[in-house]
Amino acid sequence: MATDRTVTMGATDKSAASAPKAAAKAKKKKRRSRDPLWLRVLPFLSVVVFLAIWELVVRMRDIPPIILPAPSAIADYLVRMITDGSLPYHLGITFLRILAGFAVASVLGILIGVFMGMSRVASRVLDPWIAALYPLPKISLIPLLIIWLGTGEAYILTISAITAFFPVLISTYAGIRQADQGLVRAARDLGANERQVQMKVIIPAAIPSIFAGLDLGMGVTIILVVAAEMIGGSNQGGVGYMLIRFGQVMETEKVFAALIALAVFGGVIIKTQEWIEHRIAPWAAGQK
Repeated sequence: MATDRTVTMGATDKSAASAPKAAAKAKKKKRRSRDPLWLRVLPFLSVVVFLAIWELVVRMRDIPPIILPAPSAIADYLVRMITDGSLPYHLGITFLRILAGFAVASVLGILIGVFMGMSRVASRVLDPWIAALYPLPKISLIPLLIIWLGTGEAYILTISAITAFFPVLISTYAGIRQADQGLVRAARDLGANERQVQMKVIIPAAIPSIFAGLDLGMGVTIILVVAAEMIGGSNQGGVGYMLIRFGQVMETEKVFAALIALAVFGGVIIKTQEWIEHRIAPWAAGQK
């Protein structure tokens, strides 16, 4: 009897794993085939129209470059900064800081979130601390961290990790607690022990919430790392260092070029994160 239940449980696991993947792929394919060509090129066209209007307004109104440079001038400076290597260098520094802090926050946030979701005692103990610390603006910690850690890498990595930690933790905890109890009871009826229920039912059910927390955590981490570079880490390099340096000497074209590079850089990171999510858990992406 136990063997039959185990076989049934294995078959259920395989079908449960394959069905969401197939459904997500079918849904994505159907959505792509349904979209007309004009709708797919609309985002690109909107950017082109916006830049054209911007260029015309600046030239027709003769707006000084120090106030609002034309997109063509910004593009020229952007190419120069890429060619001389300054932009890739500072973007690389910022990327490594974001990645290091986000990795630490992701591991700790997921582990503690799962632990809180599985243990009522841990949830009772940690919940008041999270409720008190999460609403605290993380940028307000920068002066204290500078006093404790100075303006070196430890300070920026700490603010990066703290920023991403809470969204990941809270989303993981919510996903664990909101797992479908019907699936849990069904797994137990099929003979699954507590560990199997946790690893094969509860945690997979929480993956959409976990990825939502990772998405949110990455976004706020990019913001806070650049802010930390501007406020306390200007002597260490990074995009924040570039922005504050160019702003001090009123090189508006370079400020805009750095901002555009940062926006594209952030978009690439978010899209890469979404791609990884699709590869690891297509059913999670399908629920968004």
